[in-house]
Amino acid sequence: MDKTYDPRAIEQSLYEQWERAGHFRPSGNGTPYCIMLPPPNVTGTLHMGHAFQHTLMDTLIRYQRMSGADALWQGGTDHAGIATQMVVERQLAAEGVSRHDLGREQFLERVWQWKAESGDTITRQMRRLGNSIDWDRERFTMDDGLSRAVREVFVRLYDEGLIYRGKRLVNWDPVLHTAVSDLEVISEEEQGSLWHMRYPLADGSGHLVVATTRPETMLGDTAVAVHPEDARYNHLIGRQVELPLTGRTIPVIADDYVDPEFGSGCVKITPAHDFNDYAVGQRHDLPVINIFTVDAKINDEAPEAYRGLDRFDARKRIIADLEAQDLLERIDDHKLMVPRGDRTGAVIEPFLTDQWYVKAGPLAEPAIAAVEDGRIRFVPENWSKTYFEWMRNIEDWCISRQIWWGHRIPAWYDEQGNIYVAHDEDEVRARYKLDSGVKLTRDPDVLDTWFSSALWPFSTLGWPDETPELSRYYPTNVLVTGFDIIFFWVARMIMMGQKFMGDVPFREVYITGLIRDSEGQKMSKSKGNVLDPIDLIDGISLDDLIDKRTRGLMQPQMAKRIEKVTRKHFPEGIPAFGTDALRFTLASLASTGRDIKFDLGRIEGYRNFCNKLWNAARYVLMNTEGQDTGLGDEPVELSLADRWIESRLQDVIGQVRAQLNAYRFDLAAQALYDFTWHEYCDWYLELSKPVLTGDSTVEAQRGTRRTLVRVLDTLLRLMHPVIPFITEAIWRQVGPLAGSRGDTLMHQPYPESDEDRKDAAVESEIEWVKTFILGMRRIRAEMDISPGKPLPLLIDNWRDSDRARYDEAEAFIGFLAKPESVTWLEPGNEAPESAMALVGEMRLLIPLAGLIDKDAEIARLEKEQARVRKNLDVCSAKLANPSFVERAPADVVEKERTRVSELETTLKELDAQLERIRRL
Repeated sequence: MDKTYDPRAIEQSLYEQWERAGHFRPSGNGTPYCIMLPPPNVTGTLHMGHAFQHTLMDTLIRYQRMSGADALWQGGTDHAGIATQMVVERQLAAEGVSRHDLGREQFLERVWQWKAESGDTITRQMRRLGNSIDWDRERFTMDDGLSRAVREVFVRLYDEGLIYRGKRLVNWDPVLHTAVSDLEVISEEEQGSLWHMRYPLADGSGHLVVATTRPETMLGDTAVAVHPEDARYNHLIGRQVELPLTGRTIPVIADDYVDPEFGSGCVKITPAHDFNDYAVGQRHDLPVINIFTVDAKINDEAPEAYRGLDRFDARKRIIADLEAQDLLERIDDHKLMVPRGDRTGAVIEPFLTDQWYVKAGPLAEPAIAAVEDGRIRFVPENWSKTYFEWMRNIEDWCISRQIWWGHRIPAWYDEQGNIYVAHDEDEVRARYKLDSGVKLTRDPDVLDTWFSSALWPFSTLGWPDETPELSRYYPTNVLVTGFDIIFFWVARMIMMGQKFMGDVPFREVYITGLIRDSEGQKMSKSKGNVLDPIDLIDGISLDDLIDKRTRGLMQPQMAKRIEKVTRKHFPEGIPAFGTDALRFTLASLASTGRDIKFDLGRIEGYRNFCNKLWNAARYVLMNTEGQDTGLGDEPVELSLADRWIESRLQDVIGQVRAQLNAYRFDLAAQALYDFTWHEYCDWYLELSKPVLTGDSTVEAQRGTRRTLVRVLDTLLRLMHPVIPFITEAIWRQVGPLAGSRGDTLMHQPYPESDEDRKDAAVESEIEWVKTFILGMRRIRAEMDISPGKPLPLLIDNWRDSDRARYDEAEAFIGFLAKPESVTWLEPGNEAPESAMALVGEMRLLIPLAGLIDKDAEIARLEKEQARVRKNLDVCSAKLANPSFVERAPADVVEKERTRVSELETTLKELDAQLERIRRL
């Protein structure tokens, strides 16, 4: 093994070997276990959310594979309709052409060309993360097989009356000219205005005041609503008001939707441009007047003075005209949630268009029942409440999009507007008995990306054909995903799986938290706090990091802010931590359902952990390579330490298995960390040295060498699902010494706990030894005595059992604690002034006379006393300042109080040490 652990030297080459050898393919033997990868966008790059979820999925797959399951991690990518089309349209714009210049067919050819050349960036990055996906089975939501499945589902649902075409309100992006889903709408608080407008009563007897944040929509108002029990307006219900600037009159209606406490208690109703107003309009049979074009300009339904104006230009003119007619009562500053398209940044408009819909209610009922009766379990369970709340109030699903890249809707129209649905045009003519003289035009729209991804659990396995993979791996075992797509993806997969497979698509849904920065802030490019997993793996300089974060930003002020944030948090750039350190960090943070604060301190700690493991393996190899490791029939003798580490190993195996089965990745990682670092490396490797270097028997040395390699071999298998690269690299050298056979660690059996190897008595013995050694080390540290200086040791208040334990562990204690001599004091013997440590009730005494320079030690302790008092005074002064306590963040104040408590304790210990030294 190389002297220094360098992840760059092992990770990529190992992955290439694994993939080339086909190690990620399911075995075909054992109980089937399948995870479906949530398909990332083909336009995308790996972000921290991907890295987090993929680490957990890969851990589960590797764990199940090693446990004997027929494990399939089914991967693939999503065609990402809007995002991909925008990428290619930007390329065309740089060439001075548009998609309309090319036409639909040539444009789609360009998209496929882009996909072939650049669409696999994220899958290359997934390989860097160590994902053991069966790449031979990789799917794409627009490959031939999945496209066939999409058409089949659409046709079947249409034939059953569960898909229909209708005119309803949708989220409309006026830049893309398409409907978008709620997930593609980002609503953030912005500073705006609230305009209070006067609507005169038609009979001239007064006016009503309505308030709006979108005054341009008043051109499409068809009513003013008041609460039915609002006494101020009861007498006006049913009367007419003049709609300013339009020459129209509209009625005053009563509806429970109105909050009489908000504003004037009068609400303008614009059914074509507000989702709530649309519902009111449906209840009252109001006209629905659309005043916008597809690019959010005023159309011909509005008065001539405003036609053709952009909505925001129209707003300015409307406000000016209202002021001129004394119909604008006042304008208030107002913070409001503004919905913007996540791709374009344009303000989204509720817009009335013809779209295709899925009737969700009939599909939702069996999907609700599947969670109610336990066929699907959410982890954590509380997310089922979120699922039920949405499913029990589900609305029909708009599945059409007005773009070119995607699954084109399999519907055709004749010249009279009749709709015909089938898999292709030939089938339309045969099915509906249309002769060749009937001219048909195909619907230009494509399906919502979520429609094809809703079929992912069974379409990827070959449906609608009855393939062997479909019968073997469906239903899948667990879906690992974020809470934000429970509605958009999880629920729809359950609905489609129940409908077309007659069974749920997965047995469990593990909902992860959100990765946040070290201060708990959501990661976003605009804040400059986004971390790229590949940067964490490979490292990146400060200059390159700044360039990467600010490249392409059009606003200089934003670029300056992001550069400032980057310089503050990463003054030396980001060092190369390697994949295993990143994976261990993410696993250790995966506490059930909670959001996660990620900081470089954690990953640096787990990089140190990997380094510790590497150095431990080097020690084992140096002491076992070319040596007898007990693989034959020769007798072995196991030391107390050998038997202890074997016993402790069985306990950690049980812990890790139980925690992985319960999706407690954090607790599994903690158990692995504690055992590896504190028990195997810090204690057992040290306890092995006196056996290997002393005058132990051949049998004892053989027993320790065998224990060294076997425990390490087991530990590598235990950790492999979480940190696959370093464990594989070490195992290839250690495994053969322990008797393991095979080409790769990932196909070794996962350890199982052996109750017969547990030994509570031995564990108790070693705990006694550890306490003994730590007691002497603490005395050395407190008295500032060199670790290598032999010390005379007096033992007082001992029992026969203590003497027996010492005799059995004398070699360990002598090697690690280095007593110069040991004197067992009889009852009544008076000990000289000594430093003391307790081992149970037994006392370890180190006579101080002659060991230390009394005057020098007093001077050192008094100097330390002064330093601690100074720090204590500073901290106490802060807490005594009311301004600090009242204004500082609560966690800062609490930290200061903890610091004071720690300093006070340190001062007491220093006082006690000084008192002992002065008595010498």
